[in-house]
Amino acid sequence: MRTALTIAGSDPTGGAGLQVDLKTFRSMGVYGLSIPTVMTAQNTLGVYEVHELPVDFFIRQLDMLLEDITPDALKTGMIYSSEIIEVVVDRVREYSLRNLVVDPVTVSSTGRPLIKDGVLEVMRKFLFPVAEVITPNIYEASLLTGVDIHNEEDMKESAKRLMEFGPSSVIVTGGHLHHTAVDLFFDGREFILLEKEVVDGGYHGTGCVFSAVITASLARGYRVKEAFVKAKEFVHNAIRSARAIGRGMKILDV
Repeated sequence: MRTALTIAGSDPTGGAGLQVDLKTFRSMGVYGLSIPTVMTAQNTLGVYEVHELPVDFFIRQLDMLLEDITPDALKTGMIYSSEIIEVVVDRVREYSLRNLVVDPVTVSSTGRPLIKDGVLEVMRKFLFPVAEVITPNIYEASLLTGVDIHNEEDMKESAKRLMEFGPSSVIVTGGHLHHTAVDLFFDGREFILLEKEVVDGGYHGTGCVFSAVITASLARGYRVKEAFVKAKEFVHNAIRSARAIGRGMKILDV
């Protein structure tokens, strides 16, 4: 059986973080492995507290897993500290891990910062160069590149700049342009734009689910371009059938 590893934060609602990654992996027919980077106190209304796990314990978890199992693909989500990034990069190289998907989580849907100061620079310098693909949303892409994104050309410019940090390919998600939801793929040679109609409402964990579908697809042997198409369709359908289980954002149906 193909396996995929998520290295991400824990979300008690199950709508984002490693919990929704695991559910998405299962929906994609891939066995999910998981290592938490942080614990959070959150619900569908917002993130209220972040508790960072000791780096030594994170290292112990990762080493014990990789000594036994080599995942076919892996993704990173919320990485709170530079130290964790450095460990991940070291293990990717040491164990020759393939198909790394980096979802550069920076803030919650309600605006709470989810990384420490200085993490973005370490992410750009060390994590992006070992990634098969990075999947920032337009806010994260703007933060990483300094490009204010208002249209498709801005998305393309941000993708070009993101490629300069060293990933094999870039997907910029979440552009609401011309009343449609636009996602952009770029591998240094060609741009691919996919559009779907915007579904009104607030939805929890869309970026996590999108990157998890990419990861599971790579684990199953698909190329990034094919995984991109699958992720766009999967997330759109999951949004359309999302459920309101609390008083805030809806949870995607995965």
